[in-house]
Amino acid sequence: GYTLIELALVVFLLGLMLVLAVPRVRETLISDGLKKTVRQLVGAAKELRTDAVREQLDYKLNLDVSNNAFWTSSQDMTPEKLDEQRKKAVHFPEGVRIADVSQMGREKMSDGEISVKFFKQGNIQPTVIHLVKEQRHFTILLSPFLNTIKIYDKYADVTPEGVERD
Repeated sequence: GYTLIELALVVFLLGLMLVLAVPRVRETLISDGLKKTVRQLVGAAKELRTDAVREQLDYKLNLDVSNNAFWTSSQDMTPEKLDEQRKKAVHFPEGVRIADVSQMGREKMSDGEISVKFFKQGNIQPTVIHLVKEQRHFTILLSPFLNTIKIYDKYADVTPEGVERD
């Protein structure tokens, strides 16, 4: 058996390790604006896909590349409601911006507004979103038929043959 002193020492050491590790983990998860933005976009995309199927409406994820923001809309929204949604856009943290967005059959866009369509059948318009903060890049791949959203912690071009590092 173990003595009370040995058990107390183990509990003390575990507590000490937690005290040292938790702030760093918290800082990494919460204060990293680029990762936070990736999580927000992926969460919005998953929610839109679910809503589109559940409500049998087409939805859009609207990306404002010039203002580094995004908002959502549906096909049944009135122009007034669309304008209200645009005013409530989620803005990215300081320094995080959209480098470019590419969609199947279109040129890469690096300014203006871009819409990613989520169809009521559960499909998504194939889209690659590149986010950047200083020298760090993230790529978000929205595949038309897959339920998963792929994330790369680099700038990756996606071709029909696969992923290519740029």
